[in-house]
Amino acid sequence: MAERIKTFLPEEQMPTQWYNVIPDLPAPPPPPLHPATMEPIGPDALAPLFPMALILQEVSGDSYIDIPDPIQQVYRLWRPTPLIRARRLEEALGTPARIYFKYEGVSPVGSHKPNTAVPQAFYNAESGITKITTETGAGQWGAALAFACQMFGLECEVWQVRASYDQKPYRRLMMETYGATVHPSPSTATETGRKLLEAEPDNPGSLGIAISEAIEVAAQDPQAHYSLGSVLNHVLLHQTVIGEEALVQLAELGETPDLIVGCTGGGSNFAGLSFPFLREKLAGNMAPVIRCVEPAACPSFTKGVYTYDFGDMAGFTPLIKMYTLGHSFVPAPIHAGGLRYHGMSPLLSHIYDLGLMEAEAKVQSECFEAGTLFARCEGIIPAPEPTHALASAVAEARRCAETGEEKVILTALCGHGLLDLTAYDSYLTGQLQDYSYPAEAVEAAMAGIPGAGG
Repeated sequence: MAERIKTFLPEEQMPTQWYNVIPDLPAPPPPPLHPATMEPIGPDALAPLFPMALILQEVSGDSYIDIPDPIQQVYRLWRPTPLIRARRLEEALGTPARIYFKYEGVSPVGSHKPNTAVPQAFYNAESGITKITTETGAGQWGAALAFACQMFGLECEVWQVRASYDQKPYRRLMMETYGATVHPSPSTATETGRKLLEAEPDNPGSLGIAISEAIEVAAQDPQAHYSLGSVLNHVLLHQTVIGEEALVQLAELGETPDLIVGCTGGGSNFAGLSFPFLREKLAGNMAPVIRCVEPAACPSFTKGVYTYDFGDMAGFTPLIKMYTLGHSFVPAPIHAGGLRYHGMSPLLSHIYDLGLMEAEAKVQSECFEAGTLFARCEGIIPAPEPTHALASAVAEARRCAETGEEKVILTALCGHGLLDLTAYDSYLTGQLQDYSYPAEAVEAAMAGIPGAGG
């Protein structure tokens, strides 16, 4: 059996700049709107929730933004991350395809999320803020922000989607070990949560609800800000360290990807891997197919509507144009908790609308089948979220086995699944149930969206 190939970069080759894809796109993305006036909002409208440094990154027209040294120092705890060729997986599939994965599970919290949690904590601390509130689905983002807050001396308060809070107690314990306060969402700690629990005591929660609760608390405290782990431009920007490293690592191996595939919930992991390659594609230097994979239970791209919608359930946020299932969406409690957001990143939505990437949806049984195969071949148990990308990569590799095509496939293994073993237990014992979100539910949800059709 062939040796697995790992490619590491010297520490000094860690990126010192984040890449902003917006200036390289053929058209700018639509601006966020004020829900009352339907007019574009300015940076000042975001100031109650975010430090100005992040707001300026959100609207930046610069292609590259320097990474401050204090952030680089924390990044060096785990970056650069390895690029690994999945030779044993290739052999198991009998494919001529070459499969590479960028492994972000080596971070302190086991996922890609600290790539943005660290800068967000840094910029908030630098602005004098003492507390950050946030939401989390699977718990990876909450753990990352709790870790980052400890790095810069900040208090952290997290609302974890109830379904994940119950399924993943060790993620809650990880957040609490890092010093965070964690609530199941909906919670009794906010007016939003209390109203929802009064109407439905067993409400399983959603990321939209948890966002509303975190924003509600932050808005009432002048020393607090809110932090988001995906969706927004500055979050995607911070994640581009993944793709920038992968570009250099593949070049050292003399490889150019034919397919780049990643899982998408809000979009940060996928954007972080793909944006530097999209830059090279737009410049004519390579021509990979760029594919995002989402859960069939939360199919924003494949069944959602591209329109203006709120980013949260209660309507506290500006209206942002994105592929959405409707901000009232409450997902089925699938195990890929990080992929249960009702909408997709506005920037990724814009890029998808421009036809620069493609999307597909997968049911969770196919994803866990691929994740289990990957674990048995490569030794790493993937988190439920990246099993979606692995399912697509495995299907592509099998097609290559049939056709004899020698494709180079690149994916991001955005986190390990060592705290998700209850999900694997459900799969291995035959209790995992597939669910596909019905199109008629999306149509009904559009009635409550102020910008539907816009």
